[in-house]
Amino acid sequence: MTPRPEFDAVGMAKALMRASRRGALATLMQRGGEPYCSLVNVATTADGAPILLISRLAAHTRNILADGRVSLMLDDRRAANPFDALRIMVNGEAIESEDQAVARRYLARQPEAEPFAHFGDFSFFVLRPKYVHVVAGFGRVMNLKPDEFLTDLSGADALLAAEAEIVAHLNAEHAEALNLYATRLLGASVGGWHCVGCDPEGLELQAESEHLRLAFPERVAEPAALRKALKALADRARSVSQ
Repeated sequence: MTPRPEFDAVGMAKALMRASRRGALATLMQRGGEPYCSLVNVATTADGAPILLISRLAAHTRNILADGRVSLMLDDRRAANPFDALRIMVNGEAIESEDQAVARRYLARQPEAEPFAHFGDFSFFVLRPKYVHVVAGFGRVMNLKPDEFLTDLSGADALLAAEAEIVAHLNAEHAEALNLYATRLLGASVGGWHCVGCDPEGLELQAESEHLRLAFPERVAEPAALRKALKALADRARSVSQ
């Protein structure tokens, strides 16, 4: 049997974790330990770890509070052949978070959840991964460690502290550039593209239910370097023929 060609498991895992807006969450039932699966909406922290907003009235939340071990399945259903569709299973521990940056990033990605975030029974949880299981078709399977697929945030404190301001500024003052990034550099259709997050490796763009990742040519760790990178990307986008 001819082996399948090599594939970029790291790149695929990173892209799918950042782009996914929903997935299947597996928890362990409080009594008996049976597996319990439910659909959840997701976003990501600055380093790419999944974020959940879930209610204590839900069985999966009660399960997590008793035993934080979970798995989250994310998949890309655009492939013509479902057996070749990329899917990843994120295994780790779900930890409740009161970090305002976590809440902000989730609600930027899932704005329709804003009312629920103020209900007393809802809380944000971050899934801290132990490993990711990547499947990209027959013979294209790999396990990855966190340091292989999470974004390195070391030395980027200034960028992360300014993220909310950066996102607001881009959306208010640079809507044209954001749409150029999406349409000219990422091949997306024209739409109301806006920024929902940034980190040292890229910019998060969203229009309605579609989410895109604009990767930077090189890592950026501070706002000044980000401005330079975004200007260069805008110049490149304007030079691309429609």
